[in-house]
Amino acid sequence: MIKRMIFMLIAVGVVLGLVFGFQSFKGVMTGKAMAAMAVAPVTVATVTATAQDWQPEAKTVGSLRAINGADLSLDIAGVVDQINFNSGDEVKAGTVLLRLRPEDDIGKLEAFKASERLAEITYQRDQQQLKAQAISQAVLDTDEANLRSAKAQVTQQEALIEKKVLRAPFDGRIGIRQVDVGQYLAVGTTVVTLQQLDPIYADFYLPEQNLSILRTGAKVDLNADAYPGKTFVGKIIAIDPKVDPQSRNVQVRARFDNGDNKLVPGMYAKVSVERGATEHLVTVPAAAVTYNPYGSTIYIVDGIKRTPDKDGVYKDDKGQPAQFGVHQTFVTTGQARGDQIAIVKGVKDGDVVVVSGQVKLRNGVKVVVNNKVLPSDDAKHNTPDN
Repeated sequence: MIKRMIFMLIAVGVVLGLVFGFQSFKGVMTGKAMAAMAVAPVTVATVTATAQDWQPEAKTVGSLRAINGADLSLDIAGVVDQINFNSGDEVKAGTVLLRLRPEDDIGKLEAFKASERLAEITYQRDQQQLKAQAISQAVLDTDEANLRSAKAQVTQQEALIEKKVLRAPFDGRIGIRQVDVGQYLAVGTTVVTLQQLDPIYADFYLPEQNLSILRTGAKVDLNADAYPGKTFVGKIIAIDPKVDPQSRNVQVRARFDNGDNKLVPGMYAKVSVERGATEHLVTVPAAAVTYNPYGSTIYIVDGIKRTPDKDGVYKDDKGQPAQFGVHQTFVTTGQARGDQIAIVKGVKDGDVVVVSGQVKLRNGVKVVVNNKVLPSDDAKHNTPDN
């Protein structure tokens, strides 16, 4: 029994020794790793914050509409006799696009014209007879009324024939044809759409707070998903004189030149409108800002007083990568534009800020700067948020 207890105590001692030994070994190795991490510099990329003039903008979305656009139809029923256009044609105002079968309308018009000519001859003859006192004034008045009635019948029949002809009401591009020769058209049936594409309008809404600074003639930038990276420039031509009482927004219309017909009615558009006076702001790439629940921060590199080599690396006097300190600072951000963001407070013009590698940083960590690869820093770049 005693030997068994001694054996168990020895076994327990060995197990405890192994446990404590492992914990001690882990602590030593963790300390070495932390020390190595503390000593090893972190490689980061940097840019210099610069102050520049920014034009404040109001951003929203809108829709494109043609300066003139209509779904063409006839206000009289009939059978299609001629179609004088192809889908996608460019047409001029007044171009005959379609004719309905005239039936007996032409014959009726000729009959009415014959009656008109007879009534006119009778009226002219009676004028001469009245001068010779061969007829009374009442007869001449009746003849004049008959002539006027005949002329009205001719005009009415000509208008009826003209109603069976569809003409382009303005210059523009024809859409897809919706009817065929021989088809019966009811009143109001859409034949084709016609859109005048140059120039083109963009309609959008802005909060009523912008009314005091909106003005006609202000520059407007437009981006469409169909043309990534391309910005169309136009100007405001009209501001609605009333505010929508439901949304408290005001409607604005801008005009854009569209000679290449890239923009078409119904397109979704992202719009940026100039508002207010130009501001002088410090800007950095948006990648430099780290957003946290407790605030936005930027890391600033301390002590850079030299220029990088051709590969974008800062080196010391011995030709080795130079090490610098960094410190974290809270910032107040302003408007974003493209890849850039304005810093209202926290960064000065000329500060060198970290734009890549922030995840491994904390105050006091040494860094090596390598600017061979930098994030985009283009104020005109159309990021998804824009």
